[in-house]
Amino acid sequence: MTERSAPTRSDSKSPTVKPATGKLGVLLPGLGAVASTFIAGCLLTRRGLGEPVGSITQLGTIRLGKRTEGRVPRISDFVPLAKLDDLTFGAWDIFPADALSVARESGVLEERHIAPIADELSRIVPMAGAFYQEDVKRLRATHVKTAASKAGMVEQIRDDIRRFKQEQGVERAVAVWCGSTERYVEPTEAHQSIQKFEKALAENDPSITSSALYAWACLQERVPFANGAPNLSVDFPAAFALARDLAVPIAGKDFKTGQTLMKTILAPGFKTRALGLRGWFSTNILGNRDGEVLDEPENFRTKEVSKLGVLEHVLEPKRYPKLYGEMYHKVRIEYYPPRGDAKEGWDNIDIFGWLGYPMQIKIDFLCRDSILAAPLVLDLALFMDLAQRSDMHGIQEWLSFFFKSPMTRPDLYPEHDLFIQSMKLKNTLRWLMGEELITHLGLDYYD
Repeated sequence: MTERSAPTRSDSKSPTVKPATGKLGVLLPGLGAVASTFIAGCLLTRRGLGEPVGSITQLGTIRLGKRTEGRVPRISDFVPLAKLDDLTFGAWDIFPADALSVARESGVLEERHIAPIADELSRIVPMAGAFYQEDVKRLRATHVKTAASKAGMVEQIRDDIRRFKQEQGVERAVAVWCGSTERYVEPTEAHQSIQKFEKALAENDPSITSSALYAWACLQERVPFANGAPNLSVDFPAAFALARDLAVPIAGKDFKTGQTLMKTILAPGFKTRALGLRGWFSTNILGNRDGEVLDEPENFRTKEVSKLGVLEHVLEPKRYPKLYGEMYHKVRIEYYPPRGDAKEGWDNIDIFGWLGYPMQIKIDFLCRDSILAAPLVLDLALFMDLAQRSDMHGIQEWLSFFFKSPMTRPDLYPEHDLFIQSMKLKNTLRWLMGEELITHLGLDYYD
């Protein structure tokens, strides 16, 4: 049987994709371990001193047409993405250390990877951050903006963006949040419309956190914004409306890196094989700044909500009550300074099979948080820029592949299955370039 591509393409006409000319500015709120590792990796790859492992824009491929056609180009050769040589980096942080100092202090990269690019890293000095202590209680900021109101903070960030673009000579810019997890906040009346949000900014509404100030400023400057943390930054009606009105892409939230990545790989397998799940206990030990921040219960709650939603959406216990109706899911994160950025995730998974007989799976994932997150920052920056040049504004659900808590339209539930997410991402790229979508449907039996 010969597999064919879908008989027809999407009914919606593919947009015109503007070329990726000139420099692309990549703005990073939060110049910590993740951001410095990302920047260093890009600089090393430019020089041929490293490989961008984990980046699907750099190493991933995409099948076009039938399998018999043998058309499987690299994604970077198929869609007009910005080149690594065209990227220019800028950042904000609440501490004044430059990217070189941060890279060394973070302890993620060895000196052999830092020394060749030390001069370039040292020139990336963060702009002062917008910060309110109640959002991240464990950090004592020393490099911050001051303003009479949160509206004033937004205007200062907008000034930073305009100055960065002018001084660096960039034609376009994107922003990817790489900062800390903030305290848990649910949308309030202030988040329901543009007018209410701007009024709340002027009144210093406590429900508006620091990350939302960056997001609002970026949207107003027509800079696409991707949220790499579980913060309430752009996933509320006012941000949806502003992104629509100004034709700006938004995406989020919370980078899918270690333990949750494993869940979105394993859980779809259990469901596909109709294997039952009684319980999934997860705990992490982490010693970097992120671990310190998450040691605060209010901040951990934000991360916990992001992590807990995955299994519920993948396994659909209401639809499969005999398999998952009594599933127990628990998540813990423990701050353990000696571990640094080398996070360790432990999972105990209690499954059951034929006639209800119990089985167990144990996972000990000794991962590196920033090493897993850095390629996601690159891919999101390039894909968000592609979306902007393709006039794909608003929520970019096709980028759910990169997030723990993917943003969707308010009337839709998020898709967490990593393999469905990958299919959606690649079909979106096919649609953009006028190629037929792939359904993996074999039609020879019906010829």
